[in-house]
Amino acid sequence: MLRTQSADVRAALVTGAIEALRETGFAGASAREIAARAGCSQALVFYHFGSVNELLLAALDEVSARRMATYQELLAHATSVAALAESARSIFLQDLDSGHVRVLVEMITGAQSVPGLGEQVSQRLRPWRELAEEAMRRALGRSAAAALVPPGEAAHALVAGFLGLELLATLDGDRDAALAVFDRAHALARMLDVLGTLRLPAAGARKSSRTQETT
Repeated sequence: MLRTQSADVRAALVTGAIEALRETGFAGASAREIAARAGCSQALVFYHFGSVNELLLAALDEVSARRMATYQELLAHATSVAALAESARSIFLQDLDSGHVRVLVEMITGAQSVPGLGEQVSQRLRPWRELAEEAMRRALGRSAAAALVPPGEAAHALVAGFLGLELLATLDGDRDAALAVFDRAHALARMLDVLGTLRLPAAGARKSSRTQETT
């Protein structure tokens, strides 16, 4: 029973931390604020997590876990660059409505003033870059476009663009400007898909061809 109660308290504190980050930002996500949202004593923040920052990182982990499954399912069907652009637009709207990316943005903002926190947040961004890179590789395949748009660089730009667009949309309340960027990206993606119809030979075939040329 005590173990169940402890798990319930931890879950309530994590939920309270998510709400606090989303609604009051990093600066407002104090032990008192989170505990009030969780309906418990702020002493329990330190009992269960050791510090407010560790609780906020747990909140970021929870949000990441919730969204990762959805992202994977959505991106798994993006077998072209245009489909990937459409999926990115859909993900952006979902995150904007839910406020999930706001949690990450606030943690990045807070990390600027808290020693050591930036490294912790950066570690939690790595799976998202890997997911984006995997999606880019799947969409580009062995097309000529893969040489034009290296998947790793494209994934880094995608993650950075998401954060920047979400932050701007949150600050000025203007979704249209961000959606216009996605629409432009979709048009460019269609061009890359056309370029992608030009298939590159496999690595072995290219090596064989070079060998024949030198003999």
